[in-house]
Amino acid sequence: MTSTTTILSQQMLNHANALLRHIAQQINRIIIGRREAVDMAVISVAAGGHLLVEDVPGTGKTMLARSLARTLGCSFKRIQLTPDLLPADVTGNSIYNPREHTFEFRPGPIAAQIVLADELNRATPRTQSALLEAMEEHQVTVDGITYALPEPFMVIATQNPIEYEGTFTLPEAQLDRFAMRITIGYPNLNDETTVLRNQRSHHPIDDIHPITDANGILAVQRIVPLIYIDPAIDTYVVQIGQATRQHDDIELGASTRALLMLIRTAQARALLAGRDYVLPDDIKALAVPVLAHRLLLSGNARMRNQTTSHVVQDVVNSINLPSGRTSRS
Repeated sequence: MTSTTTILSQQMLNHANALLRHIAQQINRIIIGRREAVDMAVISVAAGGHLLVEDVPGTGKTMLARSLARTLGCSFKRIQLTPDLLPADVTGNSIYNPREHTFEFRPGPIAAQIVLADELNRATPRTQSALLEAMEEHQVTVDGITYALPEPFMVIATQNPIEYEGTFTLPEAQLDRFAMRITIGYPNLNDETTVLRNQRSHHPIDDIHPITDANGILAVQRIVPLIYIDPAIDTYVVQIGQATRQHDDIELGASTRALLMLIRTAQARALLAGRDYVLPDDIKALAVPVLAHRLLLSGNARMRNQTTSHVVQDVVNSINLPSGRTSRS
């Protein structure tokens, strides 16, 4: 018998949907004309995942993170990654207290609910790895002692395109921890004109006020797994994952963790749309941002200037959509 604690009521669905839509609407006031990128950020929050934003400088990557933190009413800290940054500068370290003759742990900037890791690929691989435990287990270990991080916990990392000078390619294990990789891009003429006008006298982010808090976000994250997934959708996702592993242009295909995140973000997207079930369109819309950054192209594909995004899109297009019932009814 199904426990009453696992039943998604219409009231719960409506409340969570209204909250997510309100969050997106407020952030869209700051990130003008980039509704899809904002929706992806909100979906990552609801799914309890981390977000990687890759774009050229000045397109609003940092502003997206700041706007999200203010809207959610969560604690926020920023880590400016540089080549000389050490792992302890991220996680914190133990300081000797001469009065007490003991070592006291002083947490680093990772100890916040929303952490902006700005220009992550400018840090050395050793410093990048300091984020691995935090992102996967929501804890850090310093001098053999483990410290829990606050909940909800989300890392929003920004990076410049890898061909830029002074960047280090993120290792596969690091990339696999991010739920999505998105870009923001330059606004069109009308949107950019609006940005110039809005920021002429003050920045609109100063007008943002929290519309929820940590408990509200945790409540939404508990609702997301209750969104219905038909077995046909599960099969569809597995077919996509296996196709990436068998593709001639891909050397390293999608992991099982990647497929689990694809399902979870699809549930979050359905919730944002006000549905209590996942559609194949949710999977199709999220396949590239969830899977592409986790894949490793073959040498021949790189020689042809192929991209993982194009390969994932080709894979999705080659697989038949699930037939039959994909909703609760």
